[in-house]
Amino acid sequence: MKNALINFDKLIEIRKQLKQNNKKVVFTNGCFDILHAGHVDYLIKAKECGDILIVGLNSDRSVREIKGEKRPIVTQEERAFILNNLKCVDYVVLFDDPTPKELIDKIIPDVLIKGGDWAIENIVGRDVVEANGGEVKNIQFVTSQSTTNIIKKVLDTYNE
Repeated sequence: MKNALINFDKLIEIRKQLKQNNKKVVFTNGCFDILHAGHVDYLIKAKECGDILIVGLNSDRSVREIKGEKRPIVTQEERAFILNNLKCVDYVVLFDDPTPKELIDKIIPDVLIKGGDWAIENIVGRDVVEANGGEVKNIQFVTSQSTTNIIKKVLDTYNE
C-alpha cells in the first residue's frame, strides 16, 4: 500500500504555492476511523467551500487519547490511504496532538471547517484563521451514522 500521507514540511511548501496562485485552501480534521457515508458527505461539503481540501488526520496515538484504548479500529496508514483516494480530498497530513492547533497555526487555511456538533466559538484554530482574514464554518451532518454506531451494530449483530 502506497504511503498516502504528505510530509508536513512538503505541505507547508505546497501551501505557499497555493497562496501565490490564489487558491482557496480549506482545512478540516478528524479521526475518520471506519470511514462511512457521513464522513464522505462532510468532506464533499468541505471541499465545496474552496479549491483545495487538506485533511488533518489524528494519529493512532492521538485517537487513543481522545477515544480510548480500543480505538482506532483502522490504522492511521489505512485511514490516510482511504481519505487520500477520495476525489474531494487533496492532501492528508497526520497530527499527533489531541487537537490540530499547531497544524492550523502553520497552514493558516482560508476556510476552517468542523462538524455541526461544534459551535463556531469552540473550533480550535478559529483565532488564527479569523485573524488572517479567513472564515470558520461548521457543516451539519446529514446522516446520523457514526463510527461508534457502526461498532455497536457489529457487536450487537455478532455477539448473539
